[in-house]
Amino acid sequence: MLRHALTAVLAAAAAPLLWAAPTASAAAEPAVTISIPAIEHAEGAMMIAVFDEAGWDGDTPAAAARVGVASDALTVTIALPGPGRYGVKLFHDRNGDGRLALGPMGIPAEPYGFSNDAPVQGGPPRFADAAFDVADAPATQTVTLR
Repeated sequence: MLRHALTAVLAAAAAPLLWAAPTASAAAEPAVTISIPAIEHAEGAMMIAVFDEAGWDGDTPAAAARVGVASDALTVTIALPGPGRYGVKLFHDRNGDGRLALGPMGIPAEPYGFSNDAPVQGGPPRFADAAFDVADAPATQTVTLR
């Protein structure tokens, strides 16, 4: 269950914007600044997708970015289409293939995480658990990799 959900949603959702560079947003623009501390391996890329509620269970992110990982922490600001409620899904694509690597039981073999450090219980969290509000100024989220 987790295998299908994370693979289909994260990999497919980020695909249309895979090479989109994160943008440094002006203070008056809706955006989210995502901090990812304690990255164990400085390699590959962080695949980040930001969803509104309508896109959370599908494959249509409101914004996405692929950001190279060169240190043990990463902070990136991603511009959003407007104010609203959003949730972040991300994974550390250590091998650079653009897909979430999975183990034999379908459990992710690469680190992943969600906004609000939403709990994972047999599949991705509900939007309500990961959702945060974005106004005209950037919101901030710290995501712990699992």
